[in-house]
Amino acid sequence: MSDFTNQILSQLDPSSVQKIASQLGIDPGQAQSAIAQALPVVVGGLARNASSDAGANALSNALGAHTGNDLGAILGNVLGGGGQGDAILGHIFGKRQEQAAQQVGQASGIGGANAGALMAMLAPLVMGALGRAQQQQGLDAGGLGGMLGRELQGLGQGQHGGLLGSVLDQDGDGSFGLSDVFKLGSQFLGSRGRT
Repeated sequence: MSDFTNQILSQLDPSSVQKIASQLGIDPGQAQSAIAQALPVVVGGLARNASSDAGANALSNALGAHTGNDLGAILGNVLGGGGQGDAILGHIFGKRQEQAAQQVGQASGIGGANAGALMAMLAPLVMGALGRAQQQQGLDAGGLGGMLGRELQGLGQGQHGGLLGSVLDQDGDGSFGLSDVFKLGSQFLGSRGRT
């Protein structure tokens, strides 16, 4: 996995994974594996959306509401029923939200409903981590887009690249493979070389 995604994973200690597992009614090992598959999909979806200037600007503006809290506080809020995860996923995947959850559920073995709930828990964590990175690194919309473009390329090379490619296949024709992930990442980096 890539740097940004790994940073989020490293914040999810065994206690946090146990809480997520309890919320979903699955065992912690299954939860850990599902998190490792679902998280790149959420990050990749955000990266795809931010590949246009308008998308990057919208994401940059939205992150203002997700700065200031550490991931532990965000996770506590999410597990308590807050965090607006479903709304965030709706912005990321649009009408393909349920299909994305089904694909993650099938790949992880936890089922579509659990995968959707898990992704809704992870989405606020991703937004919080992105907000913190933007603040700490002083990233404008272009810099944020560049960071996500590099992340998308790294994720495409990882073990979950096939799942990521199938979820990002926007029209469902099966043509969004790893080459498309790399191409999108390259466009991202090319259009955002200057920040």
